[in-house]
Amino acid sequence: MKRTVLLLLGLGLFFGYALAQELEYFKVYKPKSGMNADEIMRIKYFNKYTLFAHDVAYTGKAYFIDKSGAIRERSTARKRINLGRHSDGIAYKDLVVFTGPTQVKGLATLSWSYLDPDRDQDVWLWLPSLKRIRKISASQADDSFLGADFTVEDITIRRFEDETYKLLKEEDFTGYTSDFSKKTYYVGTPCFVIEATPKRANWYYAKRLVWIDRSYGVNIYEEKYDINGKKFMTLFRNHEIFKVDGKEYPIQVFLEGKDLRSGHTTVIVNETVKIDQGLSEEEFTEQVLSRSRW
Repeated sequence: MKRTVLLLLGLGLFFGYALAQELEYFKVYKPKSGMNADEIMRIKYFNKYTLFAHDVAYTGKAYFIDKSGAIRERSTARKRINLGRHSDGIAYKDLVVFTGPTQVKGLATLSWSYLDPDRDQDVWLWLPSLKRIRKISASQADDSFLGADFTVEDITIRRFEDETYKLLKEEDFTGYTSDFSKKTYYVGTPCFVIEATPKRANWYYAKRLVWIDRSYGVNIYEEKYDINGKKFMTLFRNHEIFKVDGKEYPIQVFLEGKDLRSGHTTVIVNETVKIDQGLSEEEFTEQVLSRSRW
């Protein structure tokens, strides 16, 4: 059950935690020439967590692939509303549900997150088999994301303030070929390469190297290194540009994480995405959670 909850939390927070406090909600930000590493990474976090959109809804799948190539699959549906509301400090509300396979179908979480990065989220879990709601708390940030090849922190709660940054260089990305989709992405894309070092002592990684697309300010690729300087994990993210009312929204639609130690791979795919559909805040309550049927 703990791992199931972690996946729901991770998918529910796939777009985020309220970060980049200096940037204004519901606007589009892109990197500019002359920006330093901190300025670039603030835009990166803002875009990663889609703070430019009023609401987002999607359906998708998660695939867990072991070293032999065996695949486990989960289907999900999600909707989220961004608020950025200072009167009560609410950043966003998020509803996620498993729609398959049978053993997890109907499990759902409702999450309320806050502008204050030091305030814990409120998270409720709907257990259809017991027909009851249980209040739950988020896992440790360095826990595996449902046995996946990245952590809860990678998907949900890493903040701009958690690391220090250094701009190493600007270069054209050489491209990434996915083992899952067999496609090659971002060949020749101009990028910033930034070194991110965690502020926590004795953390599970010593540094990350992050490639940021210069055009849209999104993280397309990263490598993690241990204290001995050995690379042990890679994460690739593919984005599509959605045009809404003349604005360009870079939305992550594909994530592939590889654990170089175990040979395992995890893939998350957003198959359908809807943006700014006018979702109501009334759709994100405990009452709705318990009444819903999937």
